[in-house]
Amino acid sequence: MTEARVFHPPGPGAWEFETTHTSRPVTTFTQQATLHGFAAGFIASAARYGVMLSHLQPAFVHGFMYLRAVGFGAPEGAKGPPPKLVMQLLTRLVPKMRQRIQTAHDAITNRVWRHDLARWDQEVKPAAIARHRALQGIELASLDDAALALHVRATYEHLCAMLKQHHDFTLTVAVPIGDFLAHVHQWTGKPAGEILQVLRGTSKISLGVAHGELAALAAAIDADPAARAMLDGAGPAQAVLDALSVHQSTAGPLHAYLDLVRVRCLGYDLGSKSVGEMPEVIVRAIQASLDGAGARRDDDSAMQARIASLRNAVPHEHRAAFDALLAEVQLINRLRDERGHYSDGWAIGIARGALREAGRRLTARGTLASADLALDASVDEIVGMLHGQVGPTGTELAARCAWRTGKTTSNPDVPVWLGAPPAPPPPAEWLPPNGRRTARAVAIFIETMFMEPEPKNTPTALKGLAVSPGTYEGVARLVDDEADFGRIQRGDILVARATSPYFNLVLPLLGAIVTDRGGQLCHAAIVAREYGIPAVVGTREATRLVRDGARLRVDGTTGEVTLLP
Repeated sequence: MTEARVFHPPGPGAWEFETTHTSRPVTTFTQQATLHGFAAGFIASAARYGVMLSHLQPAFVHGFMYLRAVGFGAPEGAKGPPPKLVMQLLTRLVPKMRQRIQTAHDAITNRVWRHDLARWDQEVKPAAIARHRALQGIELASLDDAALALHVRATYEHLCAMLKQHHDFTLTVAVPIGDFLAHVHQWTGKPAGEILQVLRGTSKISLGVAHGELAALAAAIDADPAARAMLDGAGPAQAVLDALSVHQSTAGPLHAYLDLVRVRCLGYDLGSKSVGEMPEVIVRAIQASLDGAGARRDDDSAMQARIASLRNAVPHEHRAAFDALLAEVQLINRLRDERGHYSDGWAIGIARGALREAGRRLTARGTLASADLALDASVDEIVGMLHGQVGPTGTELAARCAWRTGKTTSNPDVPVWLGAPPAPPPPAEWLPPNGRRTARAVAIFIETMFMEPEPKNTPTALKGLAVSPGTYEGVARLVDDEADFGRIQRGDILVARATSPYFNLVLPLLGAIVTDRGGQLCHAAIVAREYGIPAVVGTREATRLVRDGARLRVDGTTGEVTLLP
């Protein structure tokens, strides 16, 4: 799918193919919103914490997402940091640099993330939820074409704002978690995967945005034999949900659950299906919850034992500092996933719904051959077509769709880097003392988020990062996109390029997780720890070397995946 296209750098500097979240082309609509909101939020977040990385600049080449690291105060197109002496002079003599360094020191000293978390809980998240619900609650069929065009524009502007909001809290998470990892590794020499085990249980949102509502629904069904019979019936999944939605004991809990999940896309792009479009997966998730599948929660003694084991490895003189740092990351860790679930993770699905409604109308007019082709139009194109203006032809949109949805499990022809060779960031030691701690924290957070081992795989064994301990044997289920979710059975091993926070719908069904991409702080690693299932990420080649239906042994303690006879 890719060899016929030439990949040119989107601008000066070094651009890296972003594979942790988007390993295939994304829709034009999502590209536009990302370019509008992504960097703006990151810049605001980095400024509050005095980080010398100003932001990550996104760009799209043939729909594939690339990122370029932009240093604070760096000239446009800089290929890397200045030499050590120049860097030291700049950070000590230039007033804006000195202020940035002081901000970094103050952010740590004043624990600015606590102020950010309070702002998130008291202002930002409630306002976002209210706006999500307002847009989600609009009855699209009742709008005329002009009103629908306005709604499409409103969902686009909302997605732009939510992408900015998401990244406005990036450093809020990165600084305290990175600071904890940096100190504990220095004190104990333990790897990040082992250190992060002490955060298990501190991010309930990682179990699913509607985890509580799903449990309440399962309890209602369990207490009502008639409802259980409906759930276990042999009819179509949508018919099962329709019956439960009007049954006295389950109507309320089911609506509460679906209200939170039905519009959410199962990927980071509005080209991914929403939960409500896959009733069979919803039914299976309810059954799994009812049967007691899901997170294998630790009791308090097990959690305390894990923390005590790590604490005992810390030299005695640093244990008070360890306790203080641990308290901060336990407090902030939930924001790692919350900022996505309550920001762009919700907004993307709302936008998808608006575009699909536009697509249905344009199909009825004969403008489009399929309603889903509207998903590959830009915001201006879809608004124009609703107003009766000439837009892209159906053939053109079909070509965009074909390119975006090409069924591949990897993209070997997409260059990892475009432009100048990448240069490493300046070492923290180059900075004045007041800026070093924050710089180390951000560096280790980014490294832990994205760093993957070099492939050391054979046809029968793969090696990746051990992110959640334990050993499990089962059937491999390759998931290329959400269309494959319907094939997942209870106890399967998910094998995917990466996971998004919205895979939580099927996570209760899984016995283990294996991914091509991701580091110790990627989504798959976080949810595997929360669910207590073995997981290995960053294998690079699992989706290429493992066939669907193969039997695997996943060792989440050693990071090894073995293909069994």
